[in-house]
Amino acid sequence: MIQPSALYSALVRHGFTFYTGVPDSLLRDFCAFVTDHAPPTQHVINAHEGLALSLAAGYHLATGDVAVVYLQNSGLGNLVNPLLSLTHREVYAIPALLLIGWRGEPGVRDEPQHVVQGRLTPDLLHTLAVDYRVLGADTPDLEMLVADLRSSIAASGRVHALLVRQNTFEPYVGSGSPLRPYSLTRRQAIDTILQTLSPEDVVVATTGMISREVHAYRLRNQQTAADFLTVGSMGHCSQIALGIAQHQPERQVYCLDGDGAAIMHMGSLAIVGSQQPRNFRHIVINNGAHESVGGQPTAGFHVDLAGVARACGYTSSFLVADAEGITPAIVRMRSQSGPLFLEVRVGLNAGDVPPRPSALPVEQKRCLMKAIDHDCS
Repeated sequence: MIQPSALYSALVRHGFTFYTGVPDSLLRDFCAFVTDHAPPTQHVINAHEGLALSLAAGYHLATGDVAVVYLQNSGLGNLVNPLLSLTHREVYAIPALLLIGWRGEPGVRDEPQHVVQGRLTPDLLHTLAVDYRVLGADTPDLEMLVADLRSSIAASGRVHALLVRQNTFEPYVGSGSPLRPYSLTRRQAIDTILQTLSPEDVVVATTGMISREVHAYRLRNQQTAADFLTVGSMGHCSQIALGIAQHQPERQVYCLDGDGAAIMHMGSLAIVGSQQPRNFRHIVINNGAHESVGGQPTAGFHVDLAGVARACGYTSSFLVADAEGITPAIVRMRSQSGPLFLEVRVGLNAGDVPPRPSALPVEQKRCLMKAIDHDCS
């Protein structure tokens, strides 16, 4: 396996000194090392992969140097536009180095939402004119690999990539997360929310730990409910919930979102506000971190999310930071016309990691659609 320090040192020696991106579980050890060792002005944890590449473009325009953009391969979809209309050699010809966690690599067991993406990743990179090398635990000469990448980028002026396999990096324990003075945990918050809802309500949960917590709650309480657990598509669950709310107007629809996901596609709040769905309830569980991929900080505690929602046209918005405030807020939301917004500030979970949903995504979809039709057998 490769020490994160070894890759970081090799990259810096060859002039790759600026880092930005969206954290990924396969890259968590490397990202933690960068967070600890890159100067604050040389590292930006971004909200969206396309924004990260655009920031890298601005860095290149200002300095002439090449930035490193890290991401999971699921984020390649967010890179298509800037790769083809900004950095491409037939447009502005702006180079960058993509460090991509290869979830769903063929022959490597992974979650169902990563299988298709993993299989198509090499073909996608080829189609997008991104030359790539594969980095694994058994890569023989890291220094030569980085030197070759630097030389190829300099000669071509194009974006290149390192496709990183599972279990490439040795573990690295970061220096710790910033102070988060909230004793309420995500699990406590979600349990309290779900206890307050009606069996007829629809719950749409965002990707990562929030969907897993909803699934764990249902298992513990032996419940079958109208839930849509968004295992992929980070940042899109509010629009999924909006689509359901608009066409199931007699049901209350609860979107359980995360701070990273909400910030990634914050424009969704403007669309919800403009559509004014009376039965839409948007709840953001804000722990200020990308917890499911290593705990790297988000901008969640630097943003007045409830204020943003009000500015976008939500009829009311609330902020709570303790267990006692959740139930009254949900009761209030149940009696008011939406769209409504609730931000729940929590600390990082200290307990066991909740299980992944056991049913295949398509089975979850069928169950939700049956439940909406009053039959979830």
